[in-house]
Amino acid sequence: MSPRQTARSSSTAHDPHPDLRPTARRRARRLAVAAVAAVACLGAYAVPAASAATGTEQVVSRGVTIPAFYTPPAELPSADGALVRTEPLPLGLSLPGLDGRPMPGTATRLMYKSTDSTGRPVAVTGAYIEPSARWKGSGSRPLVALASGTMGQGDQCAPSLALQHPLTIGEGTLSIGYDNLAVYRFLAAGAAVVVTDYAGLGTTDRLHTYVNRLDEGHALLDAVRAAHGVAGASVTDGSRVGLYGYSQGGGAAAAAAELQPGYAPDIELAGTYAGAPPADLTEVMKGIDGSALAGALGWSINGFVQSDPSLRAVVDARTNATGKAALADTSTMCVGDAIFGYGFASSKKWTADGRSLAEIIAGEPKLQAVLAQQRIGTLRPSGPVRLATGVHDDIVPHKQARQLAVDWCRKGGEVTYDALVLPNLGDKILTNHLTPLLTDQGKAVSWLTDRLDGKKATSNCWSMPVQP
Repeated sequence: MSPRQTARSSSTAHDPHPDLRPTARRRARRLAVAAVAAVACLGAYAVPAASAATGTEQVVSRGVTIPAFYTPPAELPSADGALVRTEPLPLGLSLPGLDGRPMPGTATRLMYKSTDSTGRPVAVTGAYIEPSARWKGSGSRPLVALASGTMGQGDQCAPSLALQHPLTIGEGTLSIGYDNLAVYRFLAAGAAVVVTDYAGLGTTDRLHTYVNRLDEGHALLDAVRAAHGVAGASVTDGSRVGLYGYSQGGGAAAAAAELQPGYAPDIELAGTYAGAPPADLTEVMKGIDGSALAGALGWSINGFVQSDPSLRAVVDARTNATGKAALADTSTMCVGDAIFGYGFASSKKWTADGRSLAEIIAGEPKLQAVLAQQRIGTLRPSGPVRLATGVHDDIVPHKQARQLAVDWCRKGGEVTYDALVLPNLGDKILTNHLTPLLTDQGKAVSWLTDRLDGKKATSNCWSMPVQP
């Protein structure tokens, strides 16, 4: 069994972070309970955490059995986007249609080949959903490649698994498929949808490289290629393609729009929606530190070390025992687990000298270089892009998302920038970040659906000087 599988199979019971105050714990619990309640209102339901798996070895992550499908083979195809394997994927929320076809569509679980940020081949999983609804727009049925928002780093958090189990509860794990709503809205419009799990999320051979723009952008573009290889898929070479994502997914969609001309010139993008994109990770880490989503700092660090093992020595030297334990613990966590276990934690409690992560990065050229390589906005995006950001978002800070729009406009990008002016609903507790996801989703889906219908977008770059 590989080290990755051994880690996933081990007991994951843990105590909450020792530095959390009781009031912080209560706030985190309230937020997690509210998230579960919201999903329940959308029609999600709890399912048994363990799934049947076949094969000689099973990987268990925090009490959730990962199906053998997610274990990559020793050899991968040479072509990016080539399918490795497929199987039917039962949707957790599905109804029988009058014509005998399930509503809102028929799903297929995918594994396909991509290329990671180091140039190495990587197996990526995901899902393709063939809608039951008819496409009423112009042209053949379009395809939406959906990049999920932050799900976590444990394999049980994979978006494709969340389509099957909208609410997964294991031994100290809680995963909610909150992006399923966007998937179903596109299906209802008659667009086919392909969802990527990203590199290392779901697949049991490596850690998920959280917010790595190259890994995420490549995985999203290769999902488009993979969708065309699915047996029975109605998408054609003439199908218009759109990218959609919010938060981590917004960064992935933004990165893919930038990378498309060089990485996937065979894919023409009709439009990209990038909501709350983490374009400048130096600023985003400051927003996450001490917030309800502080555990995401662990996912980021773990992912960077996965991509560049030479960073291990730097991380080991800069973290104390508490920090090292937190990095190991978060590597198998989903969002719900991270809120319970590390909500409102300060990175100062994880470091050897008591400085914050931002302070350490400011004095470490190698770490600065790593984050600079992740900056989104250095390339012109392909096709029209709608970038939306909540003006009070303090988790994925509004200012850095707005700067991405400015950078793209200066490069001649066709950008529709939308600053979402909403009430300040509380600092560091995720509300200012999550509320725009829900309040803007209808507009975002409609904007992208119009691009898939061939309607022209109108850039408002001219208005940036007066936009908040």
